[in-house]
Formats: sequence, structure tokens, C-alpha cells
Amino acid sequence: MRFNRFGVYKKFLHIYQAQSAIGHRHVPAESKRVMRPDDANIVGNVHGGTILKMIEEAGGIISTRHCNTQPGDRCVAALARVERTDFLYPMFIGEVAHVSAEITYTSKHSVEVQVNVLAENILTGAKKVTNKATLWYVPFSLQNVDKIIEVPPIEYTNQEQEEEGKKRYEAQKMERLETKERNGEKIWPVISPDRQTKGTFTVGFSQSSLIHLVGPSDCTLLGFVHGGVTMKLMDEVAGIVAARHCKTNIVTASVDAINFHRKIKKGCILTVSGRMTFTSKKSMEIEVFVDADNLVEADKGNYRAVTAFFTYISLDKEGKPLPVPPLKLENEEEQKRSEEGEARYLQNKAKRLSEKEQQK
Repeated sequence: MRFNRFGVYKKFLHIYQAQSAIGHRHVPAESKRVMRPDDANIVGNVHGGTILKMIEEAGGIISTRHCNTQPGDRCVAALARVERTDFLYPMFIGEVAHVSAEITYTSKHSVEVQVNVLAENILTGAKKVTNKATLWYVPFSLQNVDKIIEVPPIEYTNQEQEEEGKKRYEAQKMERLETKERNGEKIWPVISPDRQTKGTFTVGFSQSSLIHLVGPSDCTLLGFVHGGVTMKLMDEVAGIVAARHCKTNIVTASVDAINFHRKIKKGCILTVSGRMTFTSKKSMEIEVFVDADNLVEADKGNYRAVTAFFTYISLDKEGKPLPVPPLKLENEEEQKRSEEGEARYLQNKAKRLSEKEQQK
């Protein structure tokens, strides 16, 4: 007797759909994983990119699962945006990462997912929250990769919850459009400098690029790059920039909103570039952007795919913050980027202080 795997898949899919049709309030998706040496830097701090990748995987699972609870085209949810993400505490080798994702709002064509990350010390059982993130996904048809699928609505506890979600949706939609208009199609190459001729603590001395060929293991069922893979590469480049500037142990402190302007296909060459934009007394802001070059469709040229600002801090051997060497600005363009970075720094600082006051 022949084993029809597709038939078995369809059978279980119909069962799942029938069970899900009862209501669209899902149990949070959860995953656990022990942090290994290859997840961390040389002093044992888990890379921010590793955590971002786990966050995106959880968000992708629950949003794809939700969008397939209705009849019609099968689909895969693609990451469109990650809101500002703070790294509240560092995670270390040997700790267990607990990742929990829950859908909190749906529009006609997008899903908002809230993800929490906890670090567990398996020796004592103590847990602490290390990350909270908000992600937005858009579902694309498996039959037609350019077709966006309508999202099944979720049930809200009350009308206020739905209205608050709609406000968040409208705000992120507006910011995504503004960011795409500002950065979407403009390519500013970051040329690898001759560090023998560049002064230390300048933008040119620390700026860095990484080249990556997109392979099958980087991609979703649609043949496009996982958002988590892209974010991990971005964090690696930002970390190199920060380390070159400080020459100390550095860790990710936060990531401003990450906007995914265009999808990246399998076979593309990615150029992930980072440059220092601003330094405060104890932090560094690094601008990171991802440019994609499609080898198969070379006539279409390269394009800006993703942009974000990463903030890093420098730590001593005891894990305490160290002063950051001031950034030396060499021209008007660098001065302008630094002023914009300072404005973001002051805005985020004021927001954190306001949130602390509200919690008292």
C-alpha cells in the first residue's frame, strides 16, 4: 500500500481546522532551549541576535498557525516589523530560554504578536524576564507568493482592548511608510575602510559590512528569508562595530523598530552594513541596513530590504557598564546623523523614566 503523505497532512489539517473553528483565542506558543557556547560571545553573554531569532521563530509559528485556521489558501506569515525591543537583563550560557508568544491584535491583513522571553537558572530554578517584544506579520499564500491572505479575527476580552490594538496598528503602519519613504530605495554603501589611515573612535574606523549568500536553510516555505535570520546577521554586524569602537565586552541593550521594506529571496546576496551614529556616556547607537542583490534577476539591481538602529553598552569583567569613548565626527553628514541619534536617545530615555514613574 502506498503511503500518501499529502493525504495524511490534509487529514490532520482538517481536524485542526475543525477544532480551531470553535474560537480564535489561541493558547500562547511556547518553546524552551538551553543556551550553548555557540549562542554567546567569548565571556558567556548570549548574543542579542540569537534571542531575536528565537523571538521571531515563536512569532512566526503562532501567526502562521492562526492564519491557517480558516478554509482557503494555505499561507505562511512573513515578518513585516519589530517594535522597539529592550534587553532588560543579559542571558548566559547554561541558562534555559523560555519564549512565549501570544496574538494580541489582528487587522484585515496583519497580525500583532507579543513575545516574552525569560531566562531560567537551572541550578536554582530562578527566572527573570530578559525581553519583551511586539512583532507584526503579514500572511502570504503558498500558491501565489504575491497574494496576501485575509487574517481571521480574534476574540477580544473587551472593546477597549480592540481599540488599543487598532491604535497600535495605525501607528506602526504610519511609521513603516515613513521609514520606507526615507530609506527604502536609497543605497548608501559602507565601504570597508583602511584602518591604518583612519583615526580610532571615528565612524570610518569601526564601520563594518558582512556578505551573506541566502541558502535554503535561511528561508521559509515561500523561499524568502526568515526575519530572525536577517536580525541575527544585523546584530552580528552591529556587535562588530561596537566592539571595534570600544575594544571591550559589549552587549545589545535595545533595538529600535526594525522595518522589513521588501522580501528577500533565496539565492540573493545580502550586504549587511553597520556604522556608528551616536555615543552617550555609556551607550552606542549603530545604524544597520540590509541591501539585497538578486543574482538571478540581476537586471533589477539591488535594493534596501531592512533598516534598524541597535544600541550597545560596554561591560567590564564583572558585567558593570563602562564609559564609552566619545565618537569623533569628521564631516557634516556624520554630525547630522549624530544629532538625530541624540534626539532618539533623549526620547527613549524620557520614555523609560515616564514608565518607571507610572509603575510606582
